[in-house]
Formats: sequence, structure tokens, C-alpha cells
Amino acid sequence: MNRFGYPLPEIEEVEILLEDLLDEEAFDLVVFNDDVNTFEHVINVLIKVCKHSPEQAEQCTLIIHYKGKCSVKKGSRSELKPLCEAILEEGIQAAIV
Repeated sequence: MNRFGYPLPEIEEVEILLEDLLDEEAFDLVVFNDDVNTFEHVINVLIKVCKHSPEQAEQCTLIIHYKGKCSVKKGSRSELKPLCEAILEEGIQAAIV
């Protein structure tokens, strides 16, 4: 019982709740610069996969080019995984961090 007289959850229940919270934490989908893909290709992929506007995709692409990487989307790991896989399939390096 806690100090208010309510029963405390079992340890297993707490671990499950913590796992759910960790999955909901904001992760970043990061796209990395390379010497292979064109600006146009990266822009088109960000529009298609991440649902960016053309302006947003262009800005991300410029950041990728000049800074070496850019966080193009935030979300849970489960939300970002299919997006990351789709970007990788297009030949663009990406990771969830």
C-alpha cells in the first residue's frame, strides 16, 4: 500500500508501463548526407515518405547537405520504423536515434 492506502502495482505491471512510456518517447528519424543521391531524389523521398511539403523537404535536404545529417521526423520507434525502412529502400542512409 502506498501512503494514501492504495495498493501498489506488481513489479511486472510497472515494467510493462515503463516499456509503453519508453516506446512513446520522441525518437528522431535522421537522414544522412552522401555523395550519391541528388537533391531532387532526397526531396522527392521526403515528400513521399514523410509527407513533407516541398519547402520543408528542400530545407531538410539543405541541412543534410551542409550539416551532414538532419532530423526529418519525430515520433515513437514503432511509428518511425516503416518510414526509416522506406527511406533506406530508396538508397538514402537513415537511422532512428
